[in-house]
Amino acid sequence: MGEGWQLMRIRGIPLRVHPSWFLILMLATLAFQNQVATQPAAQAAGAWLSWLLGLVTALLLFVSVLLHELGHSLVALQEGVKVRSITLFLLGGVASVERECSTPMGTLRVAAAGPLVSLGLAALLLLSIHPAGHLNPLLGNLVGQLGALNLVLALFNLLPGLPLDGGLILKALVWQWTGSQRKGIQVASATGRTLSLFAMVMGAWLFLRGGGLGALWLVMLGWFGLGASRSQGQVLALQQVLRRITVADASRRRFRVLEFDQTLRRLSQLRLASSGANDGTDSVGDWVLITRSGRWVGYVTDAPLRDLPVQQWDRQRLGDHLRPLEELPSIADTAPLWRAVLALESSAEGRLLVMNRAGLPGGTIDRCDVGEAVLKALSLRLPPSLLEAARRQNIYPFGLPLVQAVETMRASGLLEEDPEVPADAQARR
Repeated sequence: MGEGWQLMRIRGIPLRVHPSWFLILMLATLAFQNQVATQPAAQAAGAWLSWLLGLVTALLLFVSVLLHELGHSLVALQEGVKVRSITLFLLGGVASVERECSTPMGTLRVAAAGPLVSLGLAALLLLSIHPAGHLNPLLGNLVGQLGALNLVLALFNLLPGLPLDGGLILKALVWQWTGSQRKGIQVASATGRTLSLFAMVMGAWLFLRGGGLGALWLVMLGWFGLGASRSQGQVLALQQVLRRITVADASRRRFRVLEFDQTLRRLSQLRLASSGANDGTDSVGDWVLITRSGRWVGYVTDAPLRDLPVQQWDRQRLGDHLRPLEELPSIADTAPLWRAVLALESSAEGRLLVMNRAGLPGGTIDRCDVGEAVLKALSLRLPPSLLEAARRQNIYPFGLPLVQAVETMRASGLLEEDPEVPADAQARR
């Protein structure tokens, strides 16, 4: 969903309107106009009044939705969570937050704030029907409709399934009970799928029995909920893989090894042989590590080949141009794969040297290696040509949103559930 147009700021929170909102505003106005037109007072005044009251009722309904989202947003601010925006769209409204609360009770308070606002509005409006009706029958009808709609809004959002507020409350309660946010997400996602399927089946049944627009709306809500639940499940599956697989499972040996006393000519020959290889790989950029008497002593770059005349290549040794191995971005092979994702994003070269348990080079890992390991764990395979294209571009294959998945894990505190990782498992520079 796009950002839409910004109307104003409320407590520093941008209020946006998505283009799809105008469609639901039009449909809501039409529905309310049909209801108002049946009132004797409206019939006496003419058709223009029923249309005006239909539009006003529709706008006030979305003011109620806005207040519902503000309830979430203001409590989120109290919990120390930044709110990016509130957007009104086809299915109502949504508050976009920078991250989830890091505690289950904080999550519960934020989730419950919206329905509590709607319940408060419903109680206030329903108690005002009688006095409003004394002033004007049409005003009493409007107040009664808004009260009933706020009650429906509150009760609907309290259904215990993601992405509804009730699902977030259920997630928080399971999280508090089990100590695992992941378990809370799994339970709330499962109930969300069940409720969404039930809504779609019920909506289809009602439509076949003449339920009209309301039945189709129920099907649409179910479809939206099912899509959101499926998306949540996919992200959860990615996160589980990133936590379960280690760097050792994804790394490859993409570095070359030369001896300290070999000449620059040998490095040139190695590069020429690599660039001329016709095996579907491109090893020109492989790191060249240097050993001396069986010990790792550093690495060399191609800079001497560019800076020195060819005549000196046979006289200059690789050891004369040695650079410390610690300069290369590295990670332990025991680290979980999500750490490699974070380290790759902070690495200028987009690859890491993988160190074994003895602290010695054992391989390398890049974005394509990570993506290929994740796809394999999900029982998915891509053609080699697509993998090689991803490797040449240094991107995650198939557009895998691994960075977003890890950022979501970090923002929501899921990484805190991981067991302690030894210090040598951290990415190093």
